Amino acid sequence: MSIKIPPHWDLTNVYPSLSSRKYIADFKKLEKLIGEQEVFLTEKVANLDVSAQPTLLAETTAALVNRFNQILVVAGTLRAYLESFISTDSYNKAALKKQSEYEFVGVKLDKIEVQTRAWIGKVSSRLPDFLPLSKTVSAHDFYLKEAAEQSKYLMSAPEEALAAELSLSGANAWGKLQGTVTSQLSVDFELDGKMQKLPMPALINLHSHPDENVRRRGYEAENAAWETVKEPLAAAMNGVKGEVTTLNRHRGRTDAVHSSIDAARIDRPTLEAMLEAMKDSFPIFRKYFKAKAQRFGVKKLQWWNLFAPAGETKTSFTYDEAKSFILTHFGEFSPELKNFAQRAFDHDWIDAEQRDGKRGGAFCMDVPGVGECRILCNFDGSLDQVSTLAHELGHGFHNDCMVKAGKTELQKITPMTLAETASIMCETIVSSAALKTVKNPQEELAILETQLVGDSQVIVDIYSRYLFEKEVFERRVKSELNADELCEIMENAQKATFGDGLDEKYLQKWMWTWKPHYYYAGLSFYNYPYAFGLLFATGLYAIYQKRGSAFVSDYMNLLASTGEGSAAELAARFGIDIRKKAFWQDSLKVIEARIERYCQIK
Repeated sequence: MSIKIPPHWDLTNVYPSLSSRKYIADFKKLEKLIGEQEVFLTEKVANLDVSAQPTLLAETTAALVNRFNQILVVAGTLRAYLESFISTDSYNKAALKKQSEYEFVGVKLDKIEVQTRAWIGKVSSRLPDFLPLSKTVSAHDFYLKEAAEQSKYLMSAPEEALAAELSLSGANAWGKLQGTVTSQLSVDFELDGKMQKLPMPALINLHSHPDENVRRRGYEAENAAWETVKEPLAAAMNGVKGEVTTLNRHRGRTDAVHSSIDAARIDRPTLEAMLEAMKDSFPIFRKYFKAKAQRFGVKKLQWWNLFAPAGETKTSFTYDEAKSFILTHFGEFSPELKNFAQRAFDHDWIDAEQRDGKRGGAFCMDVPGVGECRILCNFDGSLDQVSTLAHELGHGFHNDCMVKAGKTELQKITPMTLAETASIMCETIVSSAALKTVKNPQEELAILETQLVGDSQVIVDIYSRYLFEKEVFERRVKSELNADELCEIMENAQKATFGDGLDEKYLQKWMWTWKPHYYYAGLSFYNYPYAFGLLFATGLYAIYQKRGSAFVSDYMNLLASTGEGSAAELAARFGIDIRKKAFWQDSLKVIEARIERYCQIK
């Protein structure tokens, strides 16, 4: 009996191939549109006086916005298509060449974006006068007001242009190095009685294998593998964080967190309230870790058992079984969610197979030219991966809500804090529905385990990543950090968060090597928005449990609007005050109840 291989994604409805006439035509179209926008900005916009008539300002701004939206559709489609090759096959030289060509054009796009923001900042005092005079302008009022505010943190036009050009050989190049090294690293590993060559994502996924011997050997093999590539990855980390630190200083940012919270559309009181509530919850999570350690007959949990399954239930799924499981439970939430997921499965929007050259982790990307998305995961049959697949489908559903609402690309720009809401909501839908169908305590235990593994990663581990990145930025100001120092910072961050819940002899100091988020120059502190998403979605799910199906339409409207308001404004629609610690504490109490139940099951 042959084993069915999880699917690869299909983007032939986007472009037939990288060498197709359609792809080449769109690439030329992008160059043309950007060139025309450069001329428009230089000849029409830059010379327009701030004191011009409101009607003229409205007409000019509307033209600027419409042109920019058109550019973003073409650019986003090309970028997603290229990413579909690069993320699944880092050996593809043709795709890498095309990506490099795109990035050179992308620098011009970055420049006109900066020019656009600078001009909006220049006329910001006149926005109240001309916003109501154009449907296009008034429909993009949030984008315009945010652009005006963020224009305060721009360097001079020549400096921003130079920074954009240098990024190709700076942080962008370092990020590529990290992606190439980690995706092409593989390890010879004995599994199921035979020696196999496992790519790193497959090796990392062994942390949820049902056999402890396999998990431990996987942990040891992973650590040994990272040791062999630590120097280039440390160089990549230093390159990215060094560039970000320099640019933040020249742009007048207080620190790296400053740009992060602006990008997240929250403020420091919100971040501090959430982080404080998370920190206060560590004792209850440590109770969970200790209870789990007892199940393995040890006093303290080792890292290789942190993700281990527990209980007795179906712990291995075929891809088709995972599909059926997700569709069933999505359907219980809403027909719209189920129908979206069915389309994604039926039309091969998902790349699920683990293979050499494919990047680790999972993501969902928007393909604006066709109004669709594509999802990458590394499906290994575990319940955890079923949850990951549901998570990424949540991102896709979020995008689908915006597409169906007719939002433009500028209206769809969503901060990470709100981008994680739909994805974590979908995880919650699947796991909560599954809990209702359990037949015995051991099945309940298995599902709770999957939930709590995810919860502890998002609350405890992500706090450790926040501490890690914060210290890396602080120390990078003074000097470069070698690989051993990065490992030390990571290990100390894990000790500060996991505490006595884990065996400090067996932590994971190499976490910084393979998480691509640390190597994104354009988005520092990528991780804490996941905690925001988990706790915000948990709060929303509690409202759904009270309101039932009547909640769904309001929820879908929220998803459609995440590019048009701050996190606080959008949360207020549901009576939620995210600046108060109490909201975050209430959401964490839901997780605390899961832990208490977990500890009760023998």
